[in-house]
Order: sequence, then structure tokens, then C-alpha cells
Amino acid sequence: MITDIIENNEYKNLVCKQVRETMEYLLNNDQEFSITANVDGITFNPELPASIKEQLAKFSLFVLSNYTYTTVEINDSYVSFEAGYGSENFGSVAKIPLHSVFQINSVATVDKFNKNQEQNSMSVFKNNPNNKKFK
Repeated sequence: MITDIIENNEYKNLVCKQVRETMEYLLNNDQEFSITANVDGITFNPELPASIKEQLAKFSLFVLSNYTYTTVEINDSYVSFEAGYGSENFGSVAKIPLHSVFQINSVATVDKFNKNQEQNSMSVFKNNPNNKKFK
């Protein structure tokens, strides 16, 4: 079962290594990015006010750009950064375990990747003789 794998410490370590290496690559290339992470594992210093913390979804998006990007630190276990939260722009350092990172968003908005995939996909669809009736 999949839970046998995802609950395995060896797999968790593999995922953490991949997350760390991907973020290090982006940082070494001066590329801003965002991450989606499970807030249950995140610590904030200082602690976020309850009114702000309650607004965070279980899997929240953190955009690492501008000032926040300059504060990013990463090691074998955590990524941390300072950001402003809520409409009050409450300043706090988020410390996120690498295993809590659900997604790293860096190329999802790159038009040439998405456009080419769409065109290639559509070309494959149109070139299939069984799909001639859909043209």
C-alpha cells in the first residue's frame, strides 16, 4: 500500500533531500519561488496572532520573493524565512520542516513549458486517426 511507502523514514529522508536540493538550486541561481507547506509542522517566531493563524489553510502557499527571499535559510531539516502575515503584515520567521513542504512552485507559470505541452498534446490528439471525427 502507498501508506507503507509514505510513512517510511527512508522515503521521508529521500523527499527531504529532493526538496532541499531543489530549493538550493533555485537559491544558487537567484530564482524566487514559492512553496506550499503543511502548516501543522511550521513554527513561527514570534508566534502568529490567533486571528492570522486561523486564516492559514492546512496547506498554505508561501511566496519567497523580494525581502522574504533575502532571508531564506536552508539546512538538512528545515527551510526558514521572514515574512509579513495578514493584513497587518505581522512580521515573523517561519521555520518549516522539509518534510512538510508539499510543493515547490517555480516553473508552473512558465508559458513556454505549458504552451508547448498543450500544443504537443493537441497535436498528438489530432494526429490520432481515431480522433479525426473531433477535428
